[in-house]
Amino acid sequence: MINKGGEEKMTLKEDDLFRIGAYVQQNLPDWLANMNYTKTYYERDMEIRERLVRVEEELKNQRDLMKQGFELMDKRFEQVDKRFEQVDKRFEQVDKRFEQVDKRFEQVDKRFESFEKRFTRITALITVGFTMVTVLITVFKFLNP
Repeated sequence: MINKGGEEKMTLKEDDLFRIGAYVQQNLPDWLANMNYTKTYYERDMEIRERLVRVEEELKNQRDLMKQGFELMDKRFEQVDKRFEQVDKRFEQVDKRFEQVDKRFEQVDKRFESFEKRFTRITALITVGFTMVTVLITVFKFLNP
């Protein structure tokens, strides 16, 4: 057959195609090596697999580190909760102390009230006593001229 450009076209049989394919398969690695491709497809595939394995291991390590971090944060939150509980207990103790102080103030108030009553009585008695003495002195002065 002749092409439009005037070149002859060659027809290949199926057997010829198989032989060409086998030849290319045998010589392709060498051709690629000669073209400054230092690594074969298999070597590149192995490198990629190794990288994938390393990436997976690193992701696993990162996951483990994150789990540890979360566990530490949980422990810290538990410690903070315990501290809050301790603070609550301290506030309860302070409230009890204030109640005791209030009771003491009430007792002191009662004592002051009783003292005030006594003082009022004593003041009244002293006033009555001075009045009596004054009246008696006045009466004696009028009787003894």
